[in-house]
Amino acid sequence: MKKYLLSLFALAYPLFTFAQDNEQSIDQIIDEKFGDATGWFVQAVFYQIPFTDTISVYWVLFPLIIGAIYFTIYFNFINFRGFFTSVNIVRGKYDDLEGRENHKVELEKSSFTDEDDNPDTIRVEGHEGEVSHFQALTAALSATVGLGNIAGVAIAVSIGGAGATFWMIIAGFLGMASKFVECTLGVKYRDIAEDGTVYGGPMYYLTKGLKSKGMGGLGKVLAVLFAIFVIGGSFGGGNMFQVNQAFQLVENITGGEQSFLHGYGWAFGVVMAILVGIVIIGGIKKIAKVTDKIVPFMVAIYVAAALFVIFSKFDMIGSAFAAIWNGAFSPEGIAGGAVGVLIQGFRRAAFSNEAGIGSASIAHSAVKTKYAASEGMVALLEPFIDTVIVCTMTALVLIITGFVDPLNPPANDAQAILLTSSAFESSISWFPYVLTVAVVLFAFSSMISWSYYGFQGWTYLFGRSKKTEYTYKVIFCIFVIIGAAASLGSVIGFSDAMVFAMMVPNMVGLILLAPKVKEELNKYMSAIKARKS
Repeated sequence: MKKYLLSLFALAYPLFTFAQDNEQSIDQIIDEKFGDATGWFVQAVFYQIPFTDTISVYWVLFPLIIGAIYFTIYFNFINFRGFFTSVNIVRGKYDDLEGRENHKVELEKSSFTDEDDNPDTIRVEGHEGEVSHFQALTAALSATVGLGNIAGVAIAVSIGGAGATFWMIIAGFLGMASKFVECTLGVKYRDIAEDGTVYGGPMYYLTKGLKSKGMGGLGKVLAVLFAIFVIGGSFGGGNMFQVNQAFQLVENITGGEQSFLHGYGWAFGVVMAILVGIVIIGGIKKIAKVTDKIVPFMVAIYVAAALFVIFSKFDMIGSAFAAIWNGAFSPEGIAGGAVGVLIQGFRRAAFSNEAGIGSASIAHSAVKTKYAASEGMVALLEPFIDTVIVCTMTALVLIITGFVDPLNPPANDAQAILLTSSAFESSISWFPYVLTVAVVLFAFSSMISWSYYGFQGWTYLFGRSKKTEYTYKVIFCIFVIIGAAASLGSVIGFSDAMVFAMMVPNMVGLILLAPKVKEELNKYMSAIKARKS
C-alpha cells in the first residue's frame, strides 16, 4: 500500500507542478464550472431565512437547536446530571461492568437472541470493539477541535460581540444531549466483522434501527444519502479546507508572499498526504493511537496559553464576563441586536462541535463496550470540551485583549486565525509560532479522523474489500495535495454544504430512535446502580 501511495504521488507530481505554473487559469476554471454545477445545492443547504432587514438565519440551525433542546428534555437533562458519570467512564471506573479490565477484548461469543436489539453491541465473533472509551473520545474530538475553535470564535465575537460567547456556551451544553443520542445509537447498531473491524455510524443505525420500527425503506434511503454526504464532506471540509488553511498560516508566519514556501503549496500537501497516508492505512486503531496523543497535548497547550493571557490581565476578567452577560441580552452597536448575537453564538457552536450532524458517532461506534449508552455518555463530553472550554477560552482572550471590533470583522477564516494569533501575541510574543504548529496538528488530526468517517460511508456504498479501501484512501491523500495547492472556493463550499446536509437524514433517525436510546440508558444506569449496591 505504501509503495502504491508513493508511486501515485510520483505520477501526480508533474500534474501538480503544471497546475502550479498555471494556477490562476486552472483554479478559476475549475472553481467557476464546479460552482455553476453545484451552486443550487450549496444555496439550498445554507439558505438563510430572513427575519428582519438585518437578521437572517440558516435554516439548518433550527433542526440542530430544536433537536438538542428536545433531547435535553426527553433524557431529563442527561447533559448535566450525567456529566460526572461520563468522566468516570473515561477514567475506567466502570470497566468491570464490561467483564474485563483495562479495555481488553473479552473472548466470548454472544448467546444473545433478542432480534429487537443488535447482538453486535454485545459480542460478535468474540469481539466488542477496537478502541478504548478515551481513544474513541479523542478520535472524535480530533475532527471537531481545530479551526472552528480558533477562526470560528473570532468571527462570532467580531460580528456578534462578546455576548455571542454566552450563546455559544448554551449551544455547547445543549449539543451534549444530541451527541449522547447519536453515539449511543452508533454503538447499538454497529456491525463488527469477523476480524474485529467495526463498521458503524448513521448509515447503520438508520438502516437497522428504522427497520426494527417497520420503516426499513425509509432507513435505507436516509442511510445512502448520509453516506454520500459524509464522503463529500470528508474530501472537502474534512480534508481540503483543513490543509489549505494550515498552509496559508504556515506561509504567512514564514513571510507571506516573500516566504520560501510561496508557490509551493503542493509540496506542503505532499508531505501532509504522506503523513496522513501512513496513519490512515492502519485504520481506526492507528488513528486512535495518534489522536489520543495529539489532541490532549494540543488542547492542553492551547488552553494553558489562553489561561496565561487571561490571568496576565486578571483585572479585566470581571469586565469580560460582564461584557459577555450584558452583550448576550442587551448588546449595543451590534447589527441585529440580541437576536443577531444569539444567532452568531449558536451558529458558530454548531459549526464547531457538529452535534446532531452524525459524524462523531462513526468514531465512537468503534469503542470496546457491551453497553451502548456507556459510549453515549462519553460522547456528551465532546461538545463540553470543544465548545464550552476551548471556544470560551478563545473568546475570553479576544475580549480581554481588545481584539473584538464588530465594525471590522474578519472576512474569512484565514483572517480570523490571524486575528486570534495577534490577540495571543499581545501577551505571548512567540505564541503565533505555537499557534501555527497547533493549527497544523489540528488540521492533521481532523484529516485523519475525517478520512475514517468518509471511509465508513465509502464501504457502506461500495463494499468492504481491500480494493475499495485502498481506492478511497489513495483518493483522500490526493485531495490533501490538491487542497494545499489550489484555491477552490466552490469545491470547499460544496463540501461544507454536504457536511451540514448530513444533519437531515441523521436528525430524522435520532428523533425516531430516541426511545431505543432511553432503553439503553436505563440498562446501563441499572448496571451501575447494581454495582454500587
